[in-house]
Amino acid sequence: MSQNNYNPIEEVLEKINQQGGWVNAHSHLDRAYSLTPDTFALSNSYLKEKWHLVDDMKRKSSVDDIYFRMEKALTYMLEQGAQAIGSFIDCDDVIEDRSLRAAKRLIENYGKDIEIRFANQVLKGVIDPKAREWFDLSADFVDIIGGLPAKDFGREAEHLDILLSTAKAKNKLVHVHVDQFNTDEEKETEQLARKTIEHGMQGQVSAVHSISVAAHPRKYRMELYELIKQADMHIISCPTAWIDHNRTERLAPSHNSVTPVDEMIPKGINVAFGTDNINDIYKPFSDGHLLTELRVMLESCHFYDVDQLAQIATTNGLKALGIKK
Repeated sequence: MSQNNYNPIEEVLEKINQQGGWVNAHSHLDRAYSLTPDTFALSNSYLKEKWHLVDDMKRKSSVDDIYFRMEKALTYMLEQGAQAIGSFIDCDDVIEDRSLRAAKRLIENYGKDIEIRFANQVLKGVIDPKAREWFDLSADFVDIIGGLPAKDFGREAEHLDILLSTAKAKNKLVHVHVDQFNTDEEKETEQLARKTIEHGMQGQVSAVHSISVAAHPRKYRMELYELIKQADMHIISCPTAWIDHNRTERLAPSHNSVTPVDEMIPKGINVAFGTDNINDIYKPFSDGHLLTELRVMLESCHFYDVDQLAQIATTNGLKALGIKK
């Protein structure tokens, strides 16, 4: 006797639709579609090199150029049925306020079609006086205070203090890029959780990426999850952004370079997801397809809970973006 075929991805998509559509909790819209034949070779560069290599593109970009890129990416999100998106935007002495001005125009033109939340990308850090000046300027504009503690290497705690104190004073959320190098040398997620508690910012902070968590022994991971819960911290995974992480000879627990969602969700941690970069030197082949991100996540983590996958793609993202409690 034949049986009806069951395709779980169809059920996930139906549940996502029932909950209002996709939520892309982390992206970089102002850099989307900035790749050119001349810059494609830069895609093989190390991450910390790319933090500087984007300067030439940023320097040459007008407000119209940035707006066109952002609009193209946002239109694709709308075509997929997205209800909300969070995007970091650059603001520093290279691009100055041009991304902010483009973002303002995007909100004016599309704010009724999709919930948009912006965070300031601090590729120059927040401690250098010139970088701090642009950080302070952008902090007034954005919805979410953004961070990149590795950029202020050796002074990461000070970097986080500036982010969290600024956010607390302005009553804003905080999203921080942490643990991006897939090594047990990194403990930035732990540091962020402890700083969140120290500043009394529980429930207001998201750790973006946290891929190095999986490189640590199980005992450490389990203790970290309890700390994340104490900080009421959200986690935002960007699966395809890190699945390409280069192999090394460093010994570590068997794992892949994707946020360990399969362990975090059962521990009661709010996990959202996003696309990260789209068609730029960071991710030249990424097209911003949200189902692709979800598929990479569920397969790489062997996480097949249909209800939870739909939550990751919708409600959990709304919580991380401050759109829903």
